[in-house]
Amino acid sequence: MGNAQSPSTDPRFDSARRSFTQKELEDLESLVASLAAQSQCNGQYISPSVFKAYIGVHGPLGDRMFDLVTQKRNDQKLSFEDLVIAKGIYEKGTKDEIEEFIYQLLDINGDGTLGRSDLEAVLSEMLDNVFDWEKSSEVGLDSHDKIVGIFLDAAKFSEGDHVTFEDFRRWCTLLPSVRKFLGSLLTPSDPGSQVPSLVPQENIDSNLILLREEYAWHIGGALSQHELDEWKLLYHSSVHGLSFSTFLGNISNDKGPTLLIVKDKDGYIYGGYASQSWERHADFYGDMKSFLFQLYPKASIFRPTGANTNIQWCAMNFSSESIPNGIGFGGKANHMGLFLSANFDQGHTFECTTFGSPCLSKTNRICPEVIECWGIVPEGAQQETQNGIKGTVLDRFKEDRNMLNMVGLANSSQ
Repeated sequence: MGNAQSPSTDPRFDSARRSFTQKELEDLESLVASLAAQSQCNGQYISPSVFKAYIGVHGPLGDRMFDLVTQKRNDQKLSFEDLVIAKGIYEKGTKDEIEEFIYQLLDINGDGTLGRSDLEAVLSEMLDNVFDWEKSSEVGLDSHDKIVGIFLDAAKFSEGDHVTFEDFRRWCTLLPSVRKFLGSLLTPSDPGSQVPSLVPQENIDSNLILLREEYAWHIGGALSQHELDEWKLLYHSSVHGLSFSTFLGNISNDKGPTLLIVKDKDGYIYGGYASQSWERHADFYGDMKSFLFQLYPKASIFRPTGANTNIQWCAMNFSSESIPNGIGFGGKANHMGLFLSANFDQGHTFECTTFGSPCLSKTNRICPEVIECWGIVPEGAQQETQNGIKGTVLDRFKEDRNMLNMVGLANSSQ
């Protein structure tokens, strides 16, 4: 087995090792020695079974990764040099090099084309890995296939059910959670750490909740790690009624990012991530961290394109037709990427240059059936709240007055 100090005749190794610090090479050498010792081969190389146990992926995806890391030699032997060369491309290469490696990785059949069956097999194995479906009695075959299908349907297939490299890159953009998983296999971590803890309210039937953990994992792929700790249900129309004022009241004490999720009467589920608090404005506001998403019948995420800064909309008690009362994301007044009227009984969704998003539902005009709002509780924030002082009467008065300001009732001049 090669090591960090021995000479190599492979120019790819000599080139790849320059991407690593001496400490990183020494750590890799120690890792390979440890895994080789478990492979029952006198410490000479890493076996397929030990390698797949290390990366935590045991099925066809694990087999394909071993094949690529060993440079398709088919000798069932992974060396230190193999790992340095592979990680040099997969983790430290250019964006194009990394995505070309992942594109090859998804070609499970190894026939040189990425097809529907390849993607289906990868998605099934990936979701089994993240959610441990094999051990769960709650996920039936129909539900398993349904979840795989919503991610598969985000892909564009050409004739013969093949995916071109450019269409694969677009697919990764729409599904950042999938891209994040596929780009970190050689640096194993707990896949469950990418799924936030969902905290519903005690008085709600769990069967009524739209946000299932697979959807949360999908949305979380577009967020930072510290935002994947806990998501708390703040508003649910089945409990609180379809009421904009109740919605604003429920979220007023939870400043920070929120998820707005809508299920309409056509059965489509979609929504938006608002990076800033919902506050009464007469125009668009917000920042480029917000995005729109689809959850069913297909999953996609649409980040800001930079075409404009019309991110969030929150208007109430305005009398001008040019300032529609309600909440929304992107586009322009009366023609947004997603908009819910102040009565929460209707809305619209149009193709939107702000987020590069299509119409999110079956039709442009939508009739909400269920509306949810979840508060993003950053890592450590819950403990700070528990340890903090609740505040004086004056502090609480200020919070109440802030709520009145939000809905436009603090004084008659607003």
